[in-house]
Amino acid sequence: MSLIKIANLTFAYFEKDMSMFSGGQKKKVLIAKSLCEQAHLYIWDEPLNYIDILSRIQIEELLLKYQPTILFVEHDRAFSGNIATKFVNI
Repeated sequence: MSLIKIANLTFAYFEKDMSMFSGGQKKKVLIAKSLCEQAHLYIWDEPLNYIDILSRIQIEELLLKYQPTILFVEHDRAFSGNIATKFVNI
C-alpha cells in the first residue's frame, strides 16, 4: 500500500503545471529535456543555478558516465573542474 502511495506522489508531478515548480525543479526538467534530445553539442548557460547539492552530484555523475559534448558557462568551479576537459577563461 505504501508503494502505491509513493507512486501516486511521484506521478503527481507529471500532472502538475510547470509554473508551480520551484526554480530548481524547472532547471532539472530543462536539463533532462535537453539530454533526452540527441545532439552533437549541448550548449548550457549556468545549468546548476537553483539546483540542490544532491541533484548537482547526480547530474555530474550522469555527465561523467555518458560524456556528452557540452559547451557550458558555470560559476561552480568544482563542477567545472570535474566535468570540463577544456577551459576558456574570460
